[in-house]
Amino acid sequence: MANQFGRLRSRLLTPSMNETKLSTRGFHEKSPEARERLEMVGESFLTGYAHAAASSSTAGAEAGLETVPAEFRGFAYEGAAMGMAVRDGLPIGGSRHVERFLAGEASKHAYMAYVGVGWAMARVPRFRWSRMYLADPLLRWLALDGYGFHQAYFRTDQYVHGQYQDPGFTWPGAPRSPYANRVIDQGVGRAAWFVGGTDVERITALLDAFPGNRHADLYAGAALAATYAGGVGKEELQLFLERSGKHRQWVAQGSAFAATARVEAGLDNAHTALATEVLCGTTPEQAVAVCRESRPGPGADRDTPAYEIWRCRIAERLTAGAEGRAL
Repeated sequence: MANQFGRLRSRLLTPSMNETKLSTRGFHEKSPEARERLEMVGESFLTGYAHAAASSSTAGAEAGLETVPAEFRGFAYEGAAMGMAVRDGLPIGGSRHVERFLAGEASKHAYMAYVGVGWAMARVPRFRWSRMYLADPLLRWLALDGYGFHQAYFRTDQYVHGQYQDPGFTWPGAPRSPYANRVIDQGVGRAAWFVGGTDVERITALLDAFPGNRHADLYAGAALAATYAGGVGKEELQLFLERSGKHRQWVAQGSAFAATARVEAGLDNAHTALATEVLCGTTPEQAVAVCRESRPGPGADRDTPAYEIWRCRIAERLTAGAEGRAL
């Protein structure tokens, strides 16, 4: 439950719902239905953020989050994780909010929670980033996906149309890692799904305008959004797969990540099954199994981030499975 101070904190910290409107952001509107869906995603995210900002306890935040419709609940948990991380980054109000949050119901939404921490990184001064909760050595890279999404969503001209990339980017998870910008690009690709209003023609045109060496990560991110956020039918998913060309294995990997995030949280739906069928050539449950079985152990190659080893294993296994089915 939120006390009076919590409600005041929520009002001060929570952005306006108008910030999620496609018209406010200047994003493409494919159709009224697509607009409504994408705006509901944004509203659910901010609803979760508000619960985290207002609540005096993890249980209080969870009670509000569980009232969000299942279709959009994952986005609410993502927003709540951002809110908890922002509270961790503040000079007052204590710390360990995200840690306690992930010890509860949010553990089922771990993918989304780490992404939410990345949103907070984009709003909290860099000298406070050391307070961000990045305990999981594998999932912590998802914070950079969240950071990239935020920058592309709110600084679209710079990060999407201007294709900006910070060559000196550093963060607490792996200081001075050149791989960081690749994961940020995965978040940029995910945001492109929203910038393009789920219009596959427009989205792929945005992605293809980037330098070629960034396409694989951008398409992986867009595929994750296509699977998790939805907003398209089978023909559009097939067109997206076709447009991805030589990057199909990364499309499969991104889709498998999204399926895992939904299935592990108990939020999978008909669209999850359709998207994994088209983009992965498999069922959501099989995609989840591939993700789980591909996780690298502690003895993984230390010259390559374990997160990238994980992604490569998933992509290779899904591609091999698709080739096997085609024979």
